[in-house]
Amino acid sequence: MTIKPLGDRVLIEPAKAEEVTAAGIIIPDSAKEKPLRGTVIACGNGTKDEEMYVKVNDMVLYGKYAGTEIEVDGKKMLMMRQSDILAVVVD
Repeated sequence: MTIKPLGDRVLIEPAKAEEVTAAGIIIPDSAKEKPLRGTVIACGNGTKDEEMYVKVNDMVLYGKYAGTEIEVDGKKMLMMRQSDILAVVVD
């Protein structure tokens, strides 16, 4: 399935949550810390008031409760406005 975000919206694939083990105990998915970074998969064209600063394949940082979680081809993705993105990670 192909998704093209509209306006200033961005589709992000969150980075994998790190699995933390303590004394041989495996932490279940529900208790793992939600990742706060991800990769831009698709982005809209922007609006007349706001141009798009992010582009496909950018690694971005976003807020803990930013975006709406959707499922695309069995993968969990986040759809959010560009203004919810805090920064672009530059190598």
